[in-house]
Amino acid sequence: MTAANAVPDRRAVVDRTRSLSRLWISVILVYLAVTLVLPLSVMLSKSISTYQFDLEQFSFMASNEDGQFSTSEARASDLNDRLSAPLLEELATSANGRLSAAQFFPDFSFRSPVLYRVRGNDPDARFLVGSTPHQGTAWVELTSNEFRRVQLRPVRTFGISNFTTYFQTPALVRSIGNSLLIASITMVITVSLAFGLAYALTRSCLRFQGAFRLIAMAPILVPSLLPGIALIYLFGNQGILKELMMGASIYGPIGIVIGSVFFTFPHAFVILSTTLAVSDARLYEAAESLKAPPWRVFLTVTLPGARYGLISAAFVTFNLVIADFGLPKVIGGQFNVLAVDIYKQVIGQQNFEMGAVVSVVLLLPAVLAFAVDAHVRRRQVAQVSARTVPLVPKPSKTKDRLWMIYCLTLSLFIVGLLATCQFAALVKFWPYDLSLGFMHFRFDLVDGGGWPSYFNSLKLGVMTAIVGCMVIFLGAYLVEKTKDMRLARGTLQIAAMLPMAVPGLVLGLAYIFFFNAPGNPLNSIYGTMTILVICTVTHFYTVPHLTALTALKQIDPEFEAVSDSLGQPRRRVLFGVTIPLCLPAILDISIYLFVNAITTVSAVVFLYAPKTSLASVAILNMDDAGDIAPAAAMGMLIFYTNVVARLVHLGLSRGLLRRTQAWRHI
Repeated sequence: MTAANAVPDRRAVVDRTRSLSRLWISVILVYLAVTLVLPLSVMLSKSISTYQFDLEQFSFMASNEDGQFSTSEARASDLNDRLSAPLLEELATSANGRLSAAQFFPDFSFRSPVLYRVRGNDPDARFLVGSTPHQGTAWVELTSNEFRRVQLRPVRTFGISNFTTYFQTPALVRSIGNSLLIASITMVITVSLAFGLAYALTRSCLRFQGAFRLIAMAPILVPSLLPGIALIYLFGNQGILKELMMGASIYGPIGIVIGSVFFTFPHAFVILSTTLAVSDARLYEAAESLKAPPWRVFLTVTLPGARYGLISAAFVTFNLVIADFGLPKVIGGQFNVLAVDIYKQVIGQQNFEMGAVVSVVLLLPAVLAFAVDAHVRRRQVAQVSARTVPLVPKPSKTKDRLWMIYCLTLSLFIVGLLATCQFAALVKFWPYDLSLGFMHFRFDLVDGGGWPSYFNSLKLGVMTAIVGCMVIFLGAYLVEKTKDMRLARGTLQIAAMLPMAVPGLVLGLAYIFFFNAPGNPLNSIYGTMTILVICTVTHFYTVPHLTALTALKQIDPEFEAVSDSLGQPRRRVLFGVTIPLCLPAILDISIYLFVNAITTVSAVVFLYAPKTSLASVAILNMDDAGDIAPAAAMGMLIFYTNVVARLVHLGLSRGLLRRTQAWRHI
């Protein structure tokens, strides 16, 4: 090929690459719009939707006993005014509201030979005759027996009356304070404990540091409901350590806080251990040369260097607690929080509009915490420079022993709750027959979903890991490696960060409003495994996106530039260079998605069908049915499944990385 022909070929390849990039960016943006932005928009619309019966829209006629219509028509509003007890309070209703037309006729009898006619005065007026819908201004003639089944349908309007009702309901408003209180207390306790452990493992010469790290990460492998079950067995009405409560009840804020500390601890620990691992020894040497006391070094060197990590850990913990639904549902008792209120409004009362209002209220502190955390991250500066000297801790028998006691105490707390659940899953009949067996693993004998729910969870985990890896890595690749289309890439980056600010319960409710709408062409996926996969991928989209983005930033952009200059398609660089180099990150993303898909409750509790029931939801249903021991057994089964998945992931990682990452050790 001549040089003259080579240039047009290279231009054609570059143009084709840009066209494909535009196409795939559009696809990812549409995906995030359909799975996140539009459902949340519909939910917001639902929260400001009010429904009431407009009696001016309906007219009736009643015949004499001979079936002759000698009287003129009467509007429902006029008939209502003639009643001795007019229907005033009943006019406000929900989207599924029904108002019996027979109520407007005090002498009505379904055995009467009287005939009735009903129609709408407006083309949009709707009513039901049994289950048959009618709309419009045409008269419908009915017998008395048929007329008793006429139900008027409400009119939809928009306003803030739902929010007014919410804030005028003391029990519901109290949940806001309860949620903020629990989240704040847990945030302080968790961050303090996690900082202590991270400090002990990075600033001391402790033995068994690897074991302590593994134990600290164990809670991330179980659903948030499991610590609640363990606390019931330890401190509940028949708990073995009930006396330690000194008359207080574990059912309520105490239990929620202890359980929340358990399941949020790994998240705070990871952030803080990473923060404390990067320190400049020169600062500590300077402090030592100035004879500064240890407490002053801690306050003036250690804490300022870790301030951004502390703030980030605090807001991550706050978000996790305020958005959690499973733990308060199991051990909260009568202590209501926002997440449980959503569940009660939707499942218990079928009041979807008020559920949407509570979701918006819950969304506000979560979004605020996310925004503050993002602002703090942007202000964070590099802690490591070219002249940084790594900090190497010095042995100190006294300090190391004290830190060992601290680490053992925290490990006992974590292992103790897990061991309690395992014991509860094996004991025949707590606390009367403590002999061991596997009868509680016979899930088909109890309510909740049985073994099919466990296998559904495995299927969900695998599908989420596969689909999520492809979608999320592709989105991160387009953001980082596509140099034109700044607006589209910026929009995609913002959209990719949004899921972290949306609680799972809110996202699940938004999916009901959006995907379950009869006019939605995607309505067919509602109640299937597909919608569970989509919801789970979307809910956990942000962290894998940031992981992939970090890995992609480490790859020199010259690879793509050389590929374009040689007229080679980008897919060769993608599959031959980028993916092999990013394989460690891709494997981490896959196991992250798998574990979270199996343990999540809030994101899927509104979306499962009888054939797609999940193990985490089965725990909730078993607990509701009083089958706490089988619930503990299912929870431990999820834990062991995630442990095995981690081990398989570790084995695969080592094998694949040995083959694809050998260049790193040259």
